[in-house]
Amino acid sequence: MEQLSTSKKHGLKSVGTARLLSLDTFRGITVAAMILVNNPGDWGHIYAPLGHAHWHGWTPTDLVFPFFLFIVGVSISYALQNKQRAGLVGKIVKRSLILFGLGLFLNLFPKFDLTTVRIPGVLQRIALVYLACSLIYIKTDTKTQGWLIGILLVGYWLLMSFVPVPDFGSANLDPETNLGAWFDRTLLGGQHLWKTAKVWDPEGLLSTLPAVATGLSGIRAGTLLKSNRSEAEKTAWLFVAGCLSLIGAYVWNGFFPINKSLWTSSFVLLTSGLALQALALCYWLIDVQGYQRWTKPFVAFGVNAITVFFLSGLIPRLLNMIKTQQPDGTEMGGKEWLYQTFFVTYFESPYNASLAGALTFVLIWFVILYVMYQKKIIIKI
Repeated sequence: MEQLSTSKKHGLKSVGTARLLSLDTFRGITVAAMILVNNPGDWGHIYAPLGHAHWHGWTPTDLVFPFFLFIVGVSISYALQNKQRAGLVGKIVKRSLILFGLGLFLNLFPKFDLTTVRIPGVLQRIALVYLACSLIYIKTDTKTQGWLIGILLVGYWLLMSFVPVPDFGSANLDPETNLGAWFDRTLLGGQHLWKTAKVWDPEGLLSTLPAVATGLSGIRAGTLLKSNRSEAEKTAWLFVAGCLSLIGAYVWNGFFPINKSLWTSSFVLLTSGLALQALALCYWLIDVQGYQRWTKPFVAFGVNAITVFFLSGLIPRLLNMIKTQQPDGTEMGGKEWLYQTFFVTYFESPYNASLAGALTFVLIWFVILYVMYQKKIIIKI
C-alpha cells in the first residue's frame, strides 16, 4: 500500500514496479482530507460538508473513506503484479494483521480495557478489504473480479432488503434494527461496537462485503491503467466507467438508498464512480500533461499515508492525557486547552474556530511529512 512513485522530479524511486505520480497525489489528497474531517477543534461546531450525512444521503466527507479503499485497490494491482512471488500470501496476511492490530491499538489506547474495546474501525476495515482484495487479485482473473463485484453488491442488497431480521421482523434499513446491526451485536456484542451508537457500527462486519467491492473497483481501474491502451483511451474509459457507475448509483438509490454507515450498494457505485473520475482527472493532468509542480504537498501525505493516519489519531489522545487545572477546579486535557487558548479566543464564530483548528492540525502534519519526504523517510506497513 505504501508504494513510491517513479517520478524523478519528485526524488522518488521505484519499489518493485513503476507507479503513477497521480496515484500518490490522489492518495495524499484523500489522507489530508481524512485528517481534516477527523480532527475538528470542536465536534459540536462543524460545517455541514465536513460532517457525515445523518443517515441516508451523502456529504463530501462521506467520500473520503471509500476513496481510500478504492486507492488501496488501485495500489494492489501495481504492488502485486508478480502473483507467483514466493511467500506472497504470507506477506499479504502479515500486512493485514499489522493494519488490524494498529486499528485495535487506537481503540484500546489509553485505557486498554479489553471488555469494552471497539473491535471494528477504519484501519480494521482497511485491513480486511486489503486482505480480501489482494487474495482475490492474485487468485482470479479480471473477468472473475468483475463478476465478484456484481455478486457482492447484488448479494448485499438482497440480504439487507429481503432477509428478515431475527427478533425484529421484516427486513429494514433503520440504524438499530437492520440485519447488519443485528449481525454485529450477535457476533461482537454491543460492548464492542461504536461507542456513539452502542448497538450498531459504521465499520461493521456485514457492510465490509460491499466495501470489498469498492476495493475491487480500484483493482479494475489499476488494471486498465496498466494496459497497453493509449493514455487518451485510459482516461476516457475511466471517465465513462465513472459516469455509468454514477447513473447506476442513482437508479439503485431509488430502492436501496445511498448510505455510508450501511455502505449500501448504491453508495459503492456513487463513490467508485466519483473516484474513477477523480483518478482520471489526476492521471490526465499529472502523468499525461505533466502538471506536476503542485503535487508535492499531497505526495508527502500519500507516501506515508497509513503512518500519518495512525499518528494523527494517537497524538490527540496523548495530548489529552496531559491535564491542566482550571480556575473552577476542573481539569482540561491538553488538546482541548490548546484549542481553547489559541483558537476559541481569536475567532468570534465557533464554526470558524473549529475549522481553523482542523486546518492547523493538517498544516502541522504537512510540515512533518514534507521534511520526511525530502529526507526520503518512508515508513512502510
